[in-house]
Amino acid sequence: MAETSQESARERLRDTTSGFFQDYGLAFVMVASVVGSGSIFIASSVGIQYGYTMIWGFVAAALIGIMAQDMSARLGIFGVPLGTFMRRKLGQPIATVLGFVLSIGVFLWVIELTAAAAKGLSVLLGGAIGWQPLSILVTLVAIVTGLLNYDRLEQVLTALLFVLLAAYLVVAGVSTPSLGAIADGMAPSLPGGSLTLLASVLGSTAIWANFFLESNLIEEKNWTGSEDVSTMRKDLVLGYGVAVILIIAVLVVSAAVLRPAGYENLRSFITPGRALITVIGEWAGVVFLVGASAAAFNSIMPIMWAVAYLFENVHGRDVDSADRSFKAIYVAGTAFGVLGPIINIVTGMTVVEMVVLFAAYSGIVSLPITTVLLFWAVNDDEIMGQHTNGFVLNVFNVLLVVLAFVLAALSLPDLLTTLTTGGL
Repeated sequence: MAETSQESARERLRDTTSGFFQDYGLAFVMVASVVGSGSIFIASSVGIQYGYTMIWGFVAAALIGIMAQDMSARLGIFGVPLGTFMRRKLGQPIATVLGFVLSIGVFLWVIELTAAAAKGLSVLLGGAIGWQPLSILVTLVAIVTGLLNYDRLEQVLTALLFVLLAAYLVVAGVSTPSLGAIADGMAPSLPGGSLTLLASVLGSTAIWANFFLESNLIEEKNWTGSEDVSTMRKDLVLGYGVAVILIIAVLVVSAAVLRPAGYENLRSFITPGRALITVIGEWAGVVFLVGASAAAFNSIMPIMWAVAYLFENVHGRDVDSADRSFKAIYVAGTAFGVLGPIINIVTGMTVVEMVVLFAAYSGIVSLPITTVLLFWAVNDDEIMGQHTNGFVLNVFNVLLVVLAFVLAALSLPDLLTTLTTGGL
């Protein structure tokens, strides 16, 4: 009788899980790249250097991401994928060149994410194997894993997201942060020297590659008409909500624990984990390293899928992740992960510096360009028909585009100064 009851409970859980992923879950694939180790280190760096004062930056970036992905999803539902729109309006040669300009941001992400995953493994192994050779192994595993079944990967990414969320929320809760200071951090301010990090916040939270990915992957959810827009938006808000809460929890923990302890910057790869160790013990360092490495690794696949979809669209091919051309693009892009050690040797940049700085390219270059393309697409009668933006949506979407350009323009000078004066 007890076995029958347990089996019945397991069946109900499976049915509930299947039902959830039938309607929702796509946003979790998108935000898996948002909560990669890049965001963990960037949020930690912000918390250590500026306390709670830049919480607003993550919230603003998340709103940009939600609005832009809403546009990309509606474009996929009522029109064509964003890469296809580029080909139709710009022509294949120009669209291809623009695709490469945008994709530089993804290749930089792949390099830093691979390096981060490898560095985490190296520290877990006590330095017995350096992160440089391990980056080759991580690259190979990412190539193989990214070619596996979409549905299973979606569920794994979602599960990891909630595990990380729970861990950081627990630590944030017991670290007694200042609620007044957190509230003040919602008001926009730009502390001196914070603009480079602002670009990284923007690039790692409002990830432009997701906009190309979502306009293709809506088919996985069978979102095909107006009745699906509401479900899509709930999915977006749920996914980004979880991601932003997690990222802010990382910032709060760093500001409440590491900053008062005298940390002024990310001294090493394990530094963000010191907050967990201080609060809940040495074993938390292992939890952090496993979580950061897994988050970095999981982020590689969704962003490289985006590039594969982009170039398949630009060349007018029917996209199928099982096609040889799709796999070739994915493999070639993911192979950039082996360049991390070379960059380290040539420039002297550490893994942490790569993680924090490389995201800035996407925030300053790729994101503004992509928001313009999206705004153009959702207002194009030929593509969207009767589902073009209305007045209210255009007001919000114009604000999105303007905000993306303003934040990018503000951040560029500080980024150039940082890169030409020896890094962080």
